[in-house]
Amino acid sequence: MKFIIFFLVIFTQVCYAIDVHPVNFIEIISFSKIFWTILFLIISYIFITLLTKIIEFFAEKSSRLRISIKGVVPILRIGLWIAVITIVIKVIYNPPIEMLMTAMASVAIAIGFATQDLLKNIFGGIMLLFDRPFKVGDKIKVGDNYGEVITINLQTTRIVTPDDSIVIIPNMELMNSRISNSNSGELYCQVVAKIALPVDADMQKVRKTAIEAAQVSKYIYLNKPITVLFTNEINEHKIFLEMKLKAYVMDIRYEFLFKSDMTEVVIKELINQGLLNNNEIKELNFTKSM
Repeated sequence: MKFIIFFLVIFTQVCYAIDVHPVNFIEIISFSKIFWTILFLIISYIFITLLTKIIEFFAEKSSRLRISIKGVVPILRIGLWIAVITIVIKVIYNPPIEMLMTAMASVAIAIGFATQDLLKNIFGGIMLLFDRPFKVGDKIKVGDNYGEVITINLQTTRIVTPDDSIVIIPNMELMNSRISNSNSGELYCQVVAKIALPVDADMQKVRKTAIEAAQVSKYIYLNKPITVLFTNEINEHKIFLEMKLKAYVMDIRYEFLFKSDMTEVVIKELINQGLLNNNEIKELNFTKSM
C-alpha cells in the first residue's frame, strides 16, 4: 500500500509541476541527460569506492593514526555523495527553482509514506555521525554482539566479531540500544584476563607473578597501570578464586592475543613456582565449565 501511495504522489506532483510551470519537460528530462546521469553516477561510485579504499589502506599502515583516519571515512563518503547529487541536479538537469522545490516536496512526502523504516535508519546514521558514540576502528558491544566497527553507513553499521563474523546492525537499533565502547577512539584499551585458582592460593605471590608477566608482554601499553584483583566465585557449590589481571594493550586488535598470552604465561609461571599443579588446573577448568 505504501508503494502505491508513493507512485501516486510522485505522478500527481510531477503533473502539477508541468501544468503550473510551462517548461519544455522533454528538455529537462531527456534521454541524453538520463544517459549522462547514469554514467556520472557510475563514475562517482567507482571514484568514491576507490578513494575510501585507498584511505583505509594507508590508515592500516599507521597504527597510531588508524582509528582517527578511519573515523573520517563515513563523513567523507556522505559529503561526496551529497556533492554528486547536487551536481546531477544543478549541472545536468538545472530545472527551474519552482519545479525543483515542488518535486523535492513531493518526493519527501512520498518517501515518508513508503520508506518509514528506511528513513529511521538513515536518521539514526546521521545522528551517529554527529553524536559519534563510536568511530570506525572502535570495539563496541551492542546486545550480545561485540566486535570492531568496520563501516558506518547511512542505514547500517557493520562490526566484525572475534570469530571473524560480520554483524550488520540497523542504525535505528543502535540509537535505541545501550552501547559499550572499549576504547572510545583511542588506539589502546583495557583488557581483563581471568584465571581460576585454588581458594587457598598465595595471592601476594600470584599478584607479583601476574604483574611481572604483564610487564614483559609484547602487547602491553606501559603508560597505563597494571592491576590484579581477586574475587571468590562459587560454581555448583564449589568455591574457587578468580584472578583478574587488568592491563592496557598498545593496540585494540591485540586484545585477545594479550588474554591468551597472559593466561598461558601466568599459569606456566605459577606451575614452575609450585603455586599451581596440573591436577588443580583440571579441577578448576571442570568446575568453571559446569
